[in-house]
Amino acid sequence: MINLQAGDIVGHTSGVEESLLLLGVIILAGIGTGILFVGSILAAWQRKEVRYILISAAVGALFFRSFVGIGTVYGLVPMTTHHLVEHSLDFLIAALVLYAVYRSKPSQPERSFDIDNDSSP
Repeated sequence: MINLQAGDIVGHTSGVEESLLLLGVIILAGIGTGILFVGSILAAWQRKEVRYILISAAVGALFFRSFVGIGTVYGLVPMTTHHLVEHSLDFLIAALVLYAVYRSKPSQPERSFDIDNDSSP
């Protein structure tokens, strides 16, 4: 009886390890989010407001995800840990952005949007 494993069909058993295309995409994403992270830090430094710090922290978590991805490609981060960390960061990013929106207050009262009482000529 022949004992075949999934890795025998694709040529290796390491999953995503050493995938050059995936590594390239992750590196490009890391460069892009790194630039956004620096921009968000500069904005937070200039504005010195909590909402900018929260957004900067969210973009920083997004940037950190790239390192987790690279570690997974190189086999340094096991797939189970990868999923746990990545999905935890996804939750953290969403929570930080939503909290930043929650903390934001309009500088002037917003005009209500009423379809029935449109005062257009």
